[in-house]
Amino acid sequence: MKRLWLLFSQTTTVLLAAYFVVATLKPQWIGHNSQSLSGAVSLIEAAPAIGGAAPAGSFRAAAQKASAAVVSINTSKAARRNPNSNDPWFRFFFGDQGSGEPQAGLGSGVIVSASGYILTNNHVVEGADEIEVVLNDSRSARAKVIGTDPDTDLAILKIELDKLPVIVLGNSDGAQVGDQVLAIGNPFGVGQTVTSGIVSALGRNHLGINTFENFIQTDAAINPGNSGGALVDTNGDLLGVNTAIYSRSGGNMGIGFAIPVSIAKQVLEGIVKDGQINRGWIGVEPSDLSPELAETFNVKAQQGVIITGVLQNGPAALAGIRPGDVIVKIANQPVADVATLLSQVAALKPGTAARFSIQRKNQPLELDVTPGVRPRPRNTNR
Repeated sequence: MKRLWLLFSQTTTVLLAAYFVVATLKPQWIGHNSQSLSGAVSLIEAAPAIGGAAPAGSFRAAAQKASAAVVSINTSKAARRNPNSNDPWFRFFFGDQGSGEPQAGLGSGVIVSASGYILTNNHVVEGADEIEVVLNDSRSARAKVIGTDPDTDLAILKIELDKLPVIVLGNSDGAQVGDQVLAIGNPFGVGQTVTSGIVSALGRNHLGINTFENFIQTDAAINPGNSGGALVDTNGDLLGVNTAIYSRSGGNMGIGFAIPVSIAKQVLEGIVKDGQINRGWIGVEPSDLSPELAETFNVKAQQGVIITGVLQNGPAALAGIRPGDVIVKIANQPVADVATLLSQVAALKPGTAARFSIQRKNQPLELDVTPGVRPRPRNTNR
């Protein structure tokens, strides 16, 4: 009996050893079932985890965080009848010009308050008779214009919906050239789109787009329909409101401009609180200092803005500023050019005196100027 058991044990050991040798060196000899098991294991290992972590370098989290608060804005304008259409001579020469078709517009906006306040561009809603806001979750609502600021091309709308997503306002003053950014909007009406790029430049002005210009320039793709949409950082926080592009074709050429959120916050707070933006104004006609103007007014200043005209009984005239004076500093801040002067004066609080550093011919002067309220601009066709 012991001999039979010893023979069985030795035989089993040899067979197991042979199996493991064949499985290691010639697995194809084992049969189809082992191949199927091995293939299944490989497929399981290769399959990606659903809802797993984003790949390295992905902006998924920022896009998901910000996209919910970016809306599409559809506007319509009733067709305007020509005031001369009843004149028979007008109809004789130009034909019977009826009322025509209503005009439709498209843009984007950003929800900045759970109460329903939306930031967008003034040119998106200017002259619109009806404004419809469509959220990313497909809800829609009619919007009311709370206020507009043509000087910065911003407008504030309001909708009445519950459980609104709200974007986080970031710090545009901390943005630096080279920072990665995302542009979110509804270009050409194709639906919400996210594009990426970097901050290409800061403080862009002299573009002739707005009265007060301090744009963030980006190469993130911005196209028609993106106006009023969000420019966000890699955390999904709002850095600016997309407003314009440089283009020869009407499409993106890698040069887009956004209004910094620091400016947008001032406009939002002013309109919601007071119904309008109250900016400083002193009533002067400024010009960039040039050698010709310096010679004409016999001024020895090397920097600043020369005043070529002063409004009678305006704030500047009452403070003693005269034509030929060069404004060198405002509230101890240097004045480099006319655009800087306009921005610094606009930032002054109406009714509160500010110190102006003046050079009159060869004599430096310090004058206290009490700014008034900047007159509202006339509406213009953009």
